[in-house]
Amino acid sequence: MLTAVNPVTGDIVREVEPDSDEAIEAKLTASVEAYRQWKEKSFAERAALLNAVAKLMREEVETLAPLMTEEMGKPIKEARGEVNKSAWCAEHYAANAEAYLERQVIESDATLSYVEHLPIGPVLGILPWNAPFWLAFRFSAPALMAGNSCLMKHDPHVPGCALAIEKCFRDAGAPEGLFQALMIETPRVEAVMRDKRVRGISFTGSSRGGAKVAEIAGSEVKPAVLELGGSDPSIVLADANLEKAADVLTLSRIINAGQSCIAAKRIIVEARVYEKMKTLMSEKLGALKLGDPALDETDVGPIARKDLRATLDRQVRSTISEGATCLLGGEVPNRDGYFYPVTLLADVEPGMTAFKEETFGPIGVLIEARDEEHALSLANDTEFGLAASVWTNTERGQEMARRIEAGQVSVNGIVKTDPRLPSGGIKASGLGRELGPHGIMEFVNAQQVWVGPVRDS
Repeated sequence: MLTAVNPVTGDIVREVEPDSDEAIEAKLTASVEAYRQWKEKSFAERAALLNAVAKLMREEVETLAPLMTEEMGKPIKEARGEVNKSAWCAEHYAANAEAYLERQVIESDATLSYVEHLPIGPVLGILPWNAPFWLAFRFSAPALMAGNSCLMKHDPHVPGCALAIEKCFRDAGAPEGLFQALMIETPRVEAVMRDKRVRGISFTGSSRGGAKVAEIAGSEVKPAVLELGGSDPSIVLADANLEKAADVLTLSRIINAGQSCIAAKRIIVEARVYEKMKTLMSEKLGALKLGDPALDETDVGPIARKDLRATLDRQVRSTISEGATCLLGGEVPNRDGYFYPVTLLADVEPGMTAFKEETFGPIGVLIEARDEEHALSLANDTEFGLAASVWTNTERGQEMARRIEAGQVSVNGIVKTDPRLPSGGIKASGLGRELGPHGIMEFVNAQQVWVGPVRDS
């Protein structure tokens, strides 16, 4: 059974019967048939569907957003934003896919030689719970506009969200089989990945899970895009606007109760302003309201699951025992649900738990650096390489960005995903890119065409 538990109360709010083997087979067959028809559609026809889905989602935001709040605890104001951002992703690819996939003429000895960007077939998206709508559209909007069909295996803890996303496509008039939710438990997805009808795999989740997906995809010779974990550094140098940096880093750290791969997880501060940033971050994090995510005034909701909160509590306790200073929070509250307080750990050093592990919760981690070079060394001292930010003067920040081992760097701004810009990691944080013009290229056949006769030299 696929079971959704409200993290505010711990009560079961939804149970969905998993797909039978026969149902999975039917969905795979339908996906292939939909692909055969969809790939022949013009970009304008594909765009019409994506725009219709986006319009429907914007109209139904007050129905869709509460599903996230109910199933994984996302504050309602953030959930509304996620629905609208997902619609924007659909609209962006509807407007830009044709230009992104335009035929590329390349000079050679041919009379004419060029590269076409053609669809490859059904693409499987394996998604986590922390951004149920956004991650679904980040995967599906470019794949669909490229002419592929989509199968979405969502996290089993958000079945209501998965079914609602599928319904959006159905209600917007999507052809049967074009976008389908596979309602299955995680152990059953390997068989789908290995099915010859599935031609590409997009996975968002842990580095451990991504390694397994990469192994399976490699053994089946299928392209895979992996967006995995992160321990994202944010470097704050002495010449930064400290107030602005503290405001943005506070927001970055507590979005979705800190349950975000690209949240600011390690805040590395130059020694000359370290004490000032400690004060600013304590003030700003301490002013946030922890509470019922269904209320607009709530800043930080619960952790999505009890086991995830237990992991977070272990990480905090371990880091404190290793010598860090706890300036805020750090104790599991005595209340119903899976709440964890906004916590700030200072004086964290390499080797400590919160330095080397990904902390998926509202945990700020302050690390002191002697100078710019030391800050860069600390930033790169991680197995991860997803995203980072730098706070300093603009020219210096751009120079430093090239030296940071991450797939995405923001200079004097929040790290975020944007449909217009590619996103993805290096090292243990993933393979490939999503979004922007780069993302749509991941699941296409870059077909070279050579047209004779040979040109005279």
